[in-house]
Amino acid sequence: MDQVKNYFHLHLISDSTGETLIAAGRAAAAQFRGAQALEHVYPLIRNRRQLISVLDAIDGAPGIVLYTLIETDLASIIELKCRDMGLPCVSVLEPVLQVFQNYLGAPNRRRVGAQHAMNEEYFRRIDALNFTMDHDDGQLPADFDEADVIIVGISRTSKTPTSIYLANRGIKTANIPIVQDVPLPAGLDKASKPLVVGLIASVDRIAHVRQNRILGKTPGFQGELYTDRALIAEEIKYARTLCEKNGWPLIDVTRRSIEETAAAILALRSK
Repeated sequence: MDQVKNYFHLHLISDSTGETLIAAGRAAAAQFRGAQALEHVYPLIRNRRQLISVLDAIDGAPGIVLYTLIETDLASIIELKCRDMGLPCVSVLEPVLQVFQNYLGAPNRRRVGAQHAMNEEYFRRIDALNFTMDHDDGQLPADFDEADVIIVGISRTSKTPTSIYLANRGIKTANIPIVQDVPLPAGLDKASKPLVVGLIASVDRIAHVRQNRILGKTPGFQGELYTDRALIAEEIKYARTLCEKNGWPLIDVTRRSIEETAAAILALRSK
């Protein structure tokens, strides 16, 4: 029987996009099985008027308050108002900034949205995203050698979402489906630069995902073959053999999130 969850309000106030807060809040909330956070995200809060409106909303739905505000005057307002409302609030970045400042012996710049600057790193990520979208599902094989990573795997092993996640880290990623009796693109043989990685999963995992994806397929699609466990087992065996033959490392994604799979691929690249 499912455990009854207790719901609580989690308020995330940021002077930038809020991505840092969302990641921190979810990482913390995930440690409490019986509790479910109702997220309220307030991005781009950069003046007193905006902040007061946010604090009024928090007063109407009290909960935990996390914030990342570089402007110290605004941070002080949050601290005082939360104290008046009897609510816990935490500056997620301030302790980290203090450690950096003490270690480096230099004050931080306190520049809003500094991590989102449109610099060389930003444009590298955009370039990687464009490349990855253009090379989804085996497209444009002639350009495979320009990739940093090539992911191969049978259908529903999370090739595309993993590729996009890596691209957002600035890693040019192509992905290629493995289909029995269908040769891999010729461009793969000529690609010497990229790391080629195979993704596999358990029969049950793949069958479950495929069963949830067959709705909306084109007329004539043979869903019973697509989800047949015996045929899936053969596909997995074929993928294993193909990767072993080519010396490509294999990652089992059965119990991995997209983020964990990407981390494993990045670890392979660093070897």
